[in-house]
Amino acid sequence: MKLLLVVALLALIKGTYATLLIKGPSQPVLEGDSITLECLYSDSEQNISQVHFEVFSRYMQSWRTVYERSWCFFSMLTERKDNSLVLSIPHAARYSEGPYRCVSTAENATDNSSEPLAFKVHYMGELSLSREGYSKYLGVPQELKVHPGDDVVLRCSASSSEKPSYFWHQEGSDWILPSSTLTLRKASVADEGQYTCMAEHPSVESLSKKRSVRITVLPEDAPWFESSNGRLILMTSAAGVALLVFILSMSVFLCRRAKQTNTSKGPIDDHSQKKPIYKGSSESLPSACGDKQPLV
Repeated sequence: MKLLLVVALLALIKGTYATLLIKGPSQPVLEGDSITLECLYSDSEQNISQVHFEVFSRYMQSWRTVYERSWCFFSMLTERKDNSLVLSIPHAARYSEGPYRCVSTAENATDNSSEPLAFKVHYMGELSLSREGYSKYLGVPQELKVHPGDDVVLRCSASSSEKPSYFWHQEGSDWILPSSTLTLRKASVADEGQYTCMAEHPSVESLSKKRSVRITVLPEDAPWFESSNGRLILMTSAAGVALLVFILSMSVFLCRRAKQTNTSKGPIDDHSQKKPIYKGSSESLPSACGDKQPLV
């Protein structure tokens, strides 16, 4: 009898203190990969029906329940199996990092949540080149034409999950510049060539990117507008002139339309001022006088 009581007590303790676990990816996760998370108990006999996923919202600074949804690249699908709850994220994005946890709503559960699980989603965007003294939104053409003696300073950048390492290399040379900035002071014909910027991800080698630009030094007697800087000035000036012409044309059009509207109305014809008003008429005004002279 005592042996049965001990066995029952051990079984009760084992069931009461079963640990809720969460499992996730063990390899580096790249943007666009498929992710699978799993909730389960350390004791497989525990009921998983009252368990759900939660994700920590950095914006709300609180844990939020994960609901199943299927919306373009924002899909999150849940599947309840015999002894586990599975969350599938078909397309991992930067906001999918979590952390996540499993939570049980069972009343008799002493350990109602698992340890948080977070993973890093690695990514690297396309490389962008910018020139010192110009807006980065203008970018750099594939062929950069400069005049002799011009200073050329190019910067290479990319959005990445971790700070990348940048290198510059000139085609046909054996030097490598470990920097994101390429500087050529007083450019000459010897500086002509194709330059390549390389960005290496510190954790995932396959995410490395590169971009090339050809630098051409024009002859000394070349017109100013043949350089990339001169063409940019011409394009900007043309856009400004076009905008000015458009504004002037609209102003003239609106002024003419307003003038036509005013002239089409004509003078106001007030017939009430052309005939006299007598006391006995329906258009008369109240008066205490007995004369029959017109009031107007």
